[in-house]
Amino acid sequence: MSSAGRILAGSVFLAIVLAVLLGGHAYLAQRLVYDPEVAAPVRGLALALIGLGLVSLVAQPIAERVIRPPWNRLVGWPASLWMGTAFLLLVTLAASDLLRFLAGGVAYAAGGALPDATSSARAQAATTLLVVLFAGAFALVSGLRPPRLVRVEIALARWPKALDGFRIAQISDIHIGPLRDRRFSRHLTERVNALAPDLICVTGDLVDGSARLLADEVAPFGELHARNGVYFVTGNHDHYSGANAWVGVIEKLGLVPLRNRHVTVRCDGASFVLAGVDDHRGGFGDGQREDLPRALAGLDSALPVVLLAHDPATFKRASRSGVDLQLSGHTHGGQIWPFRWLVRLAVPFVAGRYTRNDAELYVSRGTGFWGPPMRLFSPAEITELTLRALR
Repeated sequence: MSSAGRILAGSVFLAIVLAVLLGGHAYLAQRLVYDPEVAAPVRGLALALIGLGLVSLVAQPIAERVIRPPWNRLVGWPASLWMGTAFLLLVTLAASDLLRFLAGGVAYAAGGALPDATSSARAQAATTLLVVLFAGAFALVSGLRPPRLVRVEIALARWPKALDGFRIAQISDIHIGPLRDRRFSRHLTERVNALAPDLICVTGDLVDGSARLLADEVAPFGELHARNGVYFVTGNHDHYSGANAWVGVIEKLGLVPLRNRHVTVRCDGASFVLAGVDDHRGGFGDGQREDLPRALAGLDSALPVVLLAHDPATFKRASRSGVDLQLSGHTHGGQIWPFRWLVRLAVPFVAGRYTRNDAELYVSRGTGFWGPPMRLFSPAEITELTLRALR
């Protein structure tokens, strides 16, 4: 994509985002303040809080790219907490609007009187705030809890018997930035190394922010070690943050970037191909984006292929290209229910295992979080995959 094309696409995207933000906050103000006829001075305070929430969401992506840690957290934490709270408010209000509409229709059809609009709006607002208070608190505790260890066994038809039991540790969607810092990097490094895996892969979205500001925050990942190496592929947020600069940092830490290329992993007298692709949104960042044919070009077709691709949507093409197993992330498993159902509209592979054309896919729910420090019915994970040979 040309520079002019990227600028135009970026401008359109920003316009859409701003329109959604303004519309969403106007809806919150209408349902939570104006419809219930909240009295002054509470009305003014409520509107001010909604307005400050809107401003924080606009300021947050700017702050994470220009303000060094830990000062960027002064913007990052309030904005991220409000993002999650606002999402839960919008979902709950929309659901209650539907219920009010249906209840009104039933009452009208039965010849009964419709409820008083103000009383109904007050009941809706109070119920919404109560539901969001409990759901938000639960989601916050879940989001800040250390990621759980998920163990998965996958049998592959072409997997060498000599490598039966080969273990891959996968971490994904870590999002080191304003909310997750060096301490989290250290925690993950210690947890993954304790597994003593045969190979480690980081399947994208390592960071949110520039290498100039955050390089020290990811330094502990330089201590990751596995006997067959530590590999990395870019995610969309890595591209938004400057993928070329970050790849330079990652290489110095000892991780091996697979940018539309493959390597042959030899172990215990057997071999397999490990391939990796850039995220397909790379055209909006450093100009390099997914090129699956290039990543698979020239490989030994007799060897099984494990593909690292941030976005599970790549599996639609990879499953037709001789790939035996793809490891992905990106979706966060929806992160905050019911967002997973919106994710399914974009990609049918949300979390866990999938099979297509004799190829296997595993989608991590992510090891960190993006945006809100919240997870509702989609806990973070460190994944240990044990590959088995079919007998």
